Amino acid sequence: MTDTPIQSGYAIVEASGQQFLLQPNRYVDLDRLAAEVDSTVVLDQVLLVKDSEGTVIGQPYVTGATVELKVMAHRRGPKLIVYKMRPKKKTRRKNGHRQELTRVMVQSISVSGKAIV
Repeated sequence: MTDTPIQSGYAIVEASGQQFLLQPNRYVDLDRLAAEVDSTVVLDQVLLVKDSEGTVIGQPYVTGATVELKVMAHRRGPKLIVYKMRPKKKTRRKNGHRQELTRVMVQSISVSGKAIV
């Protein structure tokens, strides 16, 4: 769970096969997107939108809802070590992995063309 409380409106979107809670003017790391730095990406697979007026839940997606993201940078995640060993067989294999990520800033969340606050 996150330590910071959710104060303003937010949206839960589906991206990269995962679900993310997005708030305006906050950044998040997604799996690598095929977009240039400083370009804009629009996500339309919005599952839930919460604002001051109430909550809208999609079935499965909220119709007319979009989230506009600005690509900040392409990064790599932390190194993970994968170590496999078979006991008493003298078989060992060590691999490392770093996930390719894209850091994006949430520009706006809108429902039917109206931005939420």
